[in-house]
Amino acid sequence: MHISLTILLATAAYILGACPFSLWVGQWGLNKDIREYGDGNPGAVNVFRAGDIKTGLMALLLDIGKGFPVVFIAHFYFGLPELLVAAIGLSALLGHAFSPFLHFKGGKAIAVTFGVLLALPQHHLLVIFIVFILTAFLFIEQDAWTTMAAPAGSLAYLIIARGNSWEALFMLGVLLLYTIKQHESLKTIPRFRLKPVRWYQSRS
Repeated sequence: MHISLTILLATAAYILGACPFSLWVGQWGLNKDIREYGDGNPGAVNVFRAGDIKTGLMALLLDIGKGFPVVFIAHFYFGLPELLVAAIGLSALLGHAFSPFLHFKGGKAIAVTFGVLLALPQHHLLVIFIVFILTAFLFIEQDAWTTMAAPAGSLAYLIIARGNSWEALFMLGVLLLYTIKQHESLKTIPRFRLKPVRWYQSRS
């Protein structure tokens, strides 16, 4: 019963995750193809680049939101085991990263990750993820390495603090997905510099 329900919910999470809301917001709200901006990804960041804060926030909320409902239902309504809920969450990320609506291309799945983590009752996962990505943002110049620091740091913390847990397996899945999506950008060596200092120097 659990396996059949998990497959059904994982499929639903994948399809919802695959919906390129940011791309649609750009097309309908801005009359622009957001893949022509920034890094070329169909994600919310490029909606900010192509449009304004209001439109960008709409796209961001939609991308976060599509990672939330199926995972929430799987845990709080059906009470599935945590490992199966984690698999459903990864399905949402895979949908965004490899969308059939975009010929199995897609975004980096960062916003969707926040949606999945919000849906889980283990809120410490969200806190850890945010702490690592904010810390990396302050010290690492390249965006790719900044995003990689969140699942990598979270995985290291979970292994040390909790050992072999479903939480560590979930974060390992996130890390592998991020690596696949950004492998070209990760060929460069990360550069470290305190960004607030650089910002202050540029303003001086």
